[in-house]
Amino acid sequence: MAHPVPTTAEELRAAILERYESLSKRLQQIARYVLDEPNAVALETLAVLAERSGVQPSAIVRFAKSFGFDGATQMQRLFRDDLLSGNAPLAYGERVRQFSETVDGKAVGDPGQVLAEFIEGNTLALQNLGEIVGSPDMTTAVKLMAEADTIYVAGFRRSFPVAAYIAYSLHQVDKKTVFIDSIGGMTRQQIHGITSRDLLIAVSYHPYAEEAVQLIEAAVERDAPVLSISDSLVSPVAKPATLVLQVREAEIRKFRSLSASMCLAQALVISFAFSTAHTAQNRSTLPPAGTRGKF
Repeated sequence: MAHPVPTTAEELRAAILERYESLSKRLQQIARYVLDEPNAVALETLAVLAERSGVQPSAIVRFAKSFGFDGATQMQRLFRDDLLSGNAPLAYGERVRQFSETVDGKAVGDPGQVLAEFIEGNTLALQNLGEIVGSPDMTTAVKLMAEADTIYVAGFRRSFPVAAYIAYSLHQVDKKTVFIDSIGGMTRQQIHGITSRDLLIAVSYHPYAEEAVQLIEAAVERDAPVLSISDSLVSPVAKPATLVLQVREAEIRKFRSLSASMCLAQALVISFAFSTAHTAQNRSTLPPAGTRGKF
């Protein structure tokens, strides 16, 4: 069955997410670039896009035609219109590229210089976080957390500190939480008790931990909702998720940071804590059950 040709950038993004699994590996590579760098797709030449996404120009044309466009130019026009309308986020990828070129071109000087570089890189990442994770997503995430009987939290290797912080903080606000640390290879055993009334929060970035993918599969099999924190909407930990919060971290001198992820983790837990406190306060103002409706 023929798919309708997208008429807006948002329709194209939705179509890519819907059809991503059916695309070839090369077209998936282009799809990730299109989702992550819409401003570049809008403004750069086909040759530049091909170089940056690591494919041949003909592959980008083939990608555009697979979504019903006559060629790459027609697809680019959607993102250009989105950019001119003010709907598109600022060109984070381009800002990061310029920053990286400047930093990588310098010799490492004193520690103060290195600190300044990390501050600038992380500032860019934090600004981008505010642009791509909006209030509706945060509200939905907090609602998922509040409705869960138990929250299971997992993150492996580089993602481990973020998951550990979320689990620790949830314990601090008295939310029933299971931290899946995978000690002794007990990953699947630690999530064995998850049900549809619980929630799995999985944190994973490229290259995506196989353990995280397996946990999400296990949670989905048991109809448990999944909140994924990841760097791509089409990552293997994002596609099966109920909700994805996208975080694109800074990379300074080939070292990737976790500042934006920790900021998001703090905002999630604190928002959840205030939400539950507000709900409890509202309940405390209700009259006793036997007297309701008598005033």
